[in-house]
Amino acid sequence: MKESYVDLINIRRQVFAKVAKMAYEGDDLTELEKASFEILPGEVATYRDSIFRERAIVDERLRLTLGLNARKPTEFNRITDGISLVDVNETRFIEPLINVITFACEACPTKAFIVTDNCRKCLAHPCTNVCPVNAVSIGKNRAIIDQDKCIKCGRCRDTCPYSAIVQYDRPCAAACGVNAIDSDYLGRAQINMDKCVSCGNCIVQCPYGAISDKSQIYQLIKALKGNDQIYAIIAPSFLGQFGPLASPVQIFEGIKQLGFEDVVEVSLGADITTMREAHEFLEKVPNEIPYMGTSCCNSWTIMVEKMFPDQYEYISDSASPMVETAKYIKKKNPNAKIAFIGPCISKKLEALRDDVKDYVHFVITFEELMGMFVAKGIELSEIEVSKVIQDASSLGRGYAIAGGVAEAVKRTALKIDPSREINVEGVSTLHECVKLMRTAKAGKKNGMLLEGMACSGGCIAGPGTLASLNRVRKAVASFQGQAECESPLDNKTIDEDIRNKYK
Repeated sequence: MKESYVDLINIRRQVFAKVAKMAYEGDDLTELEKASFEILPGEVATYRDSIFRERAIVDERLRLTLGLNARKPTEFNRITDGISLVDVNETRFIEPLINVITFACEACPTKAFIVTDNCRKCLAHPCTNVCPVNAVSIGKNRAIIDQDKCIKCGRCRDTCPYSAIVQYDRPCAAACGVNAIDSDYLGRAQINMDKCVSCGNCIVQCPYGAISDKSQIYQLIKALKGNDQIYAIIAPSFLGQFGPLASPVQIFEGIKQLGFEDVVEVSLGADITTMREAHEFLEKVPNEIPYMGTSCCNSWTIMVEKMFPDQYEYISDSASPMVETAKYIKKKNPNAKIAFIGPCISKKLEALRDDVKDYVHFVITFEELMGMFVAKGIELSEIEVSKVIQDASSLGRGYAIAGGVAEAVKRTALKIDPSREINVEGVSTLHECVKLMRTAKAGKKNGMLLEGMACSGGCIAGPGTLASLNRVRKAVASFQGQAECESPLDNKTIDEDIRNKYK
């Protein structure tokens, strides 16, 4: 959720904080029926047409935050129905991950081309001349587009000398690079889960906050109150997410105050992934596979698996930085449980995979973590701590920004084998990822290292982030500069046998 959607951020934060507070204080979940009245007191609506609708939407947010499904308007259910399923101290996933809150959806019109006041009714009227289906005509005051005839080709828009024709689309659908947003019988958005890759960009772009994912913060907090040793691993994009005054070390200490045993940079796992992928690329491309795609973005890999199944084998076999970091901790403490904190909701699905679930036990976003800080009254900028964080290399910390993964793998591969020539190409947004894979399938990317990121700009723009891209990009670059080593091959935090294996 981005800084410009302040009202939505505040509502979501209040919901996360309420659920987190109930978990920390051990409240009976039947009290949930009062929560929307506490979050939205009084009888005057602030955001919508009525306070009753506002509370109905908050009720659905509370259910999703607990991990339950949003309710259907056509069925009678209490807000607490099914609560026993999620009142546990372990991840309890109920499909689907992403839900449309039908009470909140405004049934925005779908894609259309519209004539604006810029139209001058010019003599040439090129818009009518280029339309292949005669959908454009000249009216009394401006050009008119017959939406029943229009085939959405955009030729009229492209040829207009006054830029008087604009393309409109519902924000959630425009953001979806895999065309997973459909409409129900009332025109409200619904998600085609056969196409969805859980990138969460629809959540970010909806200005009504009508789409949301499920959370695990309640179950995580219950686990933190138990006897398990739970470690937090935090993604490289955490820099700048919690205000300009909160330093990295203060964020780490604040997380420990929530009940975690310790905090480790996922950039450490990025270093291990970098070495593995560099070795894999040198070994397999082009003799065994024509090109290699990186493996760190789960939505990118799901997209390739769903849309380009014959190309999926060319995505790296290496585990993602999240998994490598968890394995690093489990090797040192086999009894540890791991909670990943990051910008991405797709990681919630990755953690459910059979080869991952024994290493990563919980996944929450930065936004959900902020709700936990609010619930505990933790002010990060006021924490006094002098510890220095040195888990990872500069290249590993750069994974947060688009292009950083491919750059790290390339530079590490060249250190291992300086004689190789390595060409890379990286894209961000699913729209661009799909285009990249189409050209790769056509054989136009052979010999290359390809990086795909589902979010524009990389992980710093994930759906679970809180800060602007520019702020986070600068903070990440600054933190990179503080690393004691540049290359993963020189990171002495990683066991020497692993580093020697890839040198």
